[in-house]
Amino acid sequence: MIKWGLSSGTPADSYYEVRSDCTDGVPKSKFKIKAGKTLSARKWQAAFSPDGCLDIASVLSRIQRGGVHPTVRGEVWEFLLGCFDPRSTFDEREEIRQIRRIQYARWKEDCRQMDSHVGSGKVITAPLITEDGRPIKDPLVLLEATSDTNTSGDAPTTSINGNEVDESAERITDKQIIEWKLTLHQIGLDVLRTDRTMVFYENKENLSKLWDILAVYAWIDKDVGYCQGMSDLCSPMIVLLNDEADAFWCFEKLMRRLRGNFRCTDQSVGVANQLQHLASIIQVLDPKLHDHLETLGGGDYLFAFRMFMVLFRREVSFGDSLYLWEV
Repeated sequence: MIKWGLSSGTPADSYYEVRSDCTDGVPKSKFKIKAGKTLSARKWQAAFSPDGCLDIASVLSRIQRGGVHPTVRGEVWEFLLGCFDPRSTFDEREEIRQIRRIQYARWKEDCRQMDSHVGSGKVITAPLITEDGRPIKDPLVLLEATSDTNTSGDAPTTSINGNEVDESAERITDKQIIEWKLTLHQIGLDVLRTDRTMVFYENKENLSKLWDILAVYAWIDKDVGYCQGMSDLCSPMIVLLNDEADAFWCFEKLMRRLRGNFRCTDQSVGVANQLQHLASIIQVLDPKLHDHLETLGGGDYLFAFRMFMVLFRREVSFGDSLYLWEV
C-alpha cells in the first residue's frame, strides 16, 4: 500500500505549475518531497561509480521509500524505463544516446517526407486525407494562422464530408501511409486535451514536440499505431526530458510494456486481463465490496478501464501520477 508523504516538505506539484485559471477542480498533490527518503540529486550522483556504473539496488530502495526528486526525474526515468543498463559507463551511455538521437531524426525525416507538418512546429487538428487516399485541401492547422495558407483556389477541388479534396494533388495508394495520415489529426485533437492545465503546455513548442513524437511512434509501430490515451503516457516524457529524441525513446520503452493495453479486437479490449485480475483480487480481499459492485452491475470492473489504460494519469494530479509510476 502506498503511503503518501504528509510530513513537511515541498509539494511535488510545485515543480509542475498549473495555470492560474485552472486551479479550481485540479487535483492537489498529496506527495511531498521527504528529506532522507526521496531520491535527491546528491544521492543520485553518489550512486555512480567513477566510470559511470549505477548502484541500482540502492537507488530502487530509496525510490520505493520516497519517490524521485523532480530535479533528477528525467535522468532517473531513463534507467527505470530500461533506456540504459545500470552496468554501462558514462561513455557507453553517451554513445547509445547519440545513436538513438540519429535514429529518431531519421524516422522523423521519413515522416516529414510523407507529411510536411511533421517537425514544422504545427499540430494538425483536421483530416489531411480521405480514406481512399485523396489529400484534403487546406486542412485546419493549429499554431499557424489560416491566412498564411495558400487558399487562392487555383487547384480544382471537390467537397467530401465538408472537406475540400484537392483534385490536382497525387492520390496516395500506399495503405500504410493512408492509415498513418488518417491518425495525425486525431493525435492533434488529443494533444490539445492533454495536461492543458499545466503552464508547461502554454509553450507551443512543447505541444508540437508531443505531436511529433506521437506521429513518429504511430508510423514505426504499425501494429498498434496511435490510440487515444497514448498522449497521456507520452506527456510526462516531454515534461521531464528537454531533448525530443530522448523523450521519444523513454516513451518507446514505456510502450513496450503497455502496448498490449491498446491492442483491441472485436472480442476483447487490451486491458481485459487486468480487469479480470482486479476482479479476482477484490473478490478475495474484500468480498463485500465485490458483491456490492456486482449488485450495482459493475462486476466487470469496466469503471477501472481508464485507470489501467493510462496508469491513473487522469485520476490524480500530475506529480502524484509520476510518483505512483515510480514506486
